[in-house]
Amino acid sequence: MTLRRLVLWRHGETDYNASSRMQGHLDSALTDVGWNQARFAVPALARFSPDLVVASDLRRAMDTANVFVTATGVPMRIDKRLRETNLGMWQGLTGAEVDELSPGARAMWQQDATWAPPGGESRVEVASRAADVVNGLDEGEAETVILGTHGGLITALTGRLLSLPIPNWPLLGGIGNCHWTVLARRPSTGMAWRLIAYNAGITG
Repeated sequence: MTLRRLVLWRHGETDYNASSRMQGHLDSALTDVGWNQARFAVPALARFSPDLVVASDLRRAMDTANVFVTATGVPMRIDKRLRETNLGMWQGLTGAEVDELSPGARAMWQQDATWAPPGGESRVEVASRAADVVNGLDEGEAETVILGTHGGLITALTGRLLSLPIPNWPLLGGIGNCHWTVLARRPSTGMAWRLIAYNAGITG
């Protein structure tokens, strides 16, 4: 086992973020602000000296990650298991539109990691597929890996890797555009994951 550190990096601002629409698996594009956020983040992320970047196959995550690998030369691969939560019928809607369509449902989703939007998936399901990616990295040679991914996935995966009780997952706050969470292992803890930084980043 060589994997020692994970940096979970959310994509930059998208046109859907700017208009407060729920994206899920919809393939939204970075705004000019989002591109700049990615560029500003490069020097800070480079200090982690990553061996590999693994990015979601959704364009907003791939484009954000590409800014980093183009500047640093770190190799990148794509893995669709790092996609954002499938929000089913809610994708493309604003929070207000979801609340009008299904009063109380969005609050239920926010409070219960096992609850899924109609036609979508729960945070527990998202964490499971993302954890499979991490387990695969344990079989490789990389010690530090950046996962270029999405806010919902980052909070779910963080809860899973820290072995938090599922009812407590909603206590983890959201991740800002182009911000990151860092988890690390050390032999003295039995190789359990520890939270080093949460929602860290540079505003730009």
